[in-house]
Amino acid sequence: MKIWFDGGARPNPGALETAVVAGGRTWLRTDAGHGDSSDGEWLAAIAAMEIARDLGLPEVILLGDSAMVVGQAVGKRRVAARFAGHHARFRDLAAGFARVRVRHIGRKQNLAGIALERLHGRL
Repeated sequence: MKIWFDGGARPNPGALETAVVAGGRTWLRTDAGHGDSSDGEWLAAIAAMEIARDLGLPEVILLGDSAMVVGQAVGKRRVAARFAGHHARFRDLAAGFARVRVRHIGRKQNLAGIALERLHGRL
């Protein structure tokens, strides 16, 4: 199943928010703590994995527009020390699936990003 994820901070840094879209349903969280947009993106990827687990999916394709998070999640970019906890949580969740694929997509193709923009009245 394809699962879209996006996260951010308002202002940046500021209050973290995440969005996940899967199976025609949207999960929004506007109280995900405090940090910057990169923290928000990582928390959204983690939320996507938790939702996939809760849905009982054996395999998952995550789609996100953060080149940094996607690159770190697939092992193509070095994980900065400040993201080590996020990365470890993501890897722990990924271990519960037969297969996890993470793909970078453009912002306009990210259904989760579109959901966040709608939340803020920008669409």
